[in-house]
Amino acid sequence: MAPAPTSTSSAVTLHVNGEKYPLSVDHRTTLLDALRERLDLTGTKKGCDQGQCGACTVLIDGRRAVACLQLAVAAEGREITTVEGLAEGERLHPVQQAFLDLDGYQCGYCTPGQICSAVAVIEEHAAGWPSAVTGDVRPEAGVPPLTAEEIRERMSGNLCRCGAYVNIVEAVARAAGARAARTGGSAA
Repeated sequence: MAPAPTSTSSAVTLHVNGEKYPLSVDHRTTLLDALRERLDLTGTKKGCDQGQCGACTVLIDGRRAVACLQLAVAAEGREITTVEGLAEGERLHPVQQAFLDLDGYQCGYCTPGQICSAVAVIEEHAAGWPSAVTGDVRPEAGVPPLTAEEIRERMSGNLCRCGAYVNIVEAVARAAGARAARTGGSAA
């Protein structure tokens, strides 16, 4: 049971990784701090704490968001997925597996944010969303090819201090190909 709210706090229920968590949080508490400090979901990392590095990227209603800039009270009623919620039991999510298989990490600090962002990138691409490097953005042009340039642009909000970008791009491409094979779509 969450403690009673005060004039500077609110009772909220956060829906995280398929579970409901009632909390009383200060109005200024970020989603990142609520996840890490209140729910012990430490996969989401605190990097710059300014929304610039992407280490804290989570999925909110299936779309990526930097949790350090999202207030916990504003996330109430929304479906939040952290890196801990991507796997199905012991079976890793295809993006997690691709990062593991292709060494899409070095120190691993940015990896949870990279993985959450990659999951969203693959879905955005499959839905036909253009990026800044998409050549033809007309709807009738269809889904653009998911080239290395497209992946780099779409993942540009996630920084890796170790420089594992080559392997990250390969991992995203492999996971996109696996998604396309499962759904009958194209990851070209």
